[in-house]
Amino acid sequence: MINTPVGRVRLSGIIEGTSFLILLGIAMPLKYAADLPEAVSVVGMLHGILFILYLIAIAHAFLIRHLSFMKSLLAVGAAFIPFGPFLLDKKLRNG
Repeated sequence: MINTPVGRVRLSGIIEGTSFLILLGIAMPLKYAADLPEAVSVVGMLHGILFILYLIAIAHAFLIRHLSFMKSLLAVGAAFIPFGPFLLDKKLRNG
């Protein structure tokens, strides 16, 4: 999967999407329900780093013409929607 630019977009999208779900589903409830703001600090920073790596993977695949402009735009948009990267992965896997 990591041998191609699109494969790296797919892999980084799955990892970034998972970190987003952990941030929303675990860290945020811990912050507000259990008064543990450290959970958001740690997971939030990790998610931010993974988000930047995901954007770099998209930019790389776009610049070497392995991803079209529309698929690149779709990939960026998917990062802002819970479960978006997982839906995108299915689209990228199928062509």
